[in-house]
Amino acid sequence: MMLPPQKIQHGWLQPVRKISSPHFDARPDPDDVSLLVIHYISLPPEQFGCDFIDQFFLGKLDPNTHPYFAKIYQQRVSAHCLVNRLGEVTQYVNFADRAWHAGLSYFQGREKCNDFAIGIELEGSNNQPFTAAQYRTLQQLTTLIMQNYPQITPERIVGHSDISPGRKIDPGQFFDWQRYLSGISA
Repeated sequence: MMLPPQKIQHGWLQPVRKISSPHFDARPDPDDVSLLVIHYISLPPEQFGCDFIDQFFLGKLDPNTHPYFAKIYQQRVSAHCLVNRLGEVTQYVNFADRAWHAGLSYFQGREKCNDFAIGIELEGSNNQPFTAAQYRTLQQLTTLIMQNYPQITPERIVGHSDISPGRKIDPGQFFDWQRYLSGISA
């Protein structure tokens, strides 16, 4: 098991697994990193521990591997980080860059949340609780992000469902916001 993230250096977490996604671009304002968005993902749905999320974020998902993949394999999607079921972190996009995780979104009068947000995916679904290891890692990761990006405060941490209501439901019914927020510190 890899150590949880200890620091952020030039937009990259240290030490974590890094896989550079091609699905990103420059932020319109590099000094405006002011929102943290929590998501969940499992590929195929309800299956964990595979490398299909990596393939998806790299644009290399084989549509013939699973029927669900035929619906999504051409999407150009990424997140800054993934926290798997064991609590291990993979970083796909530098925090200084705009990952493509939020899609059509809106927060406090602003559209296009990708412009100013960091996106973290939890390996999970709306049908199963997240693991204790995921909460511990997410809390450590959030604290580190807040220390490095002080515009992100607890009030500026949201679920995908909060910025894309009616379109998205993640992080879902099993995400324990109180447990998560009680373990972060600025």
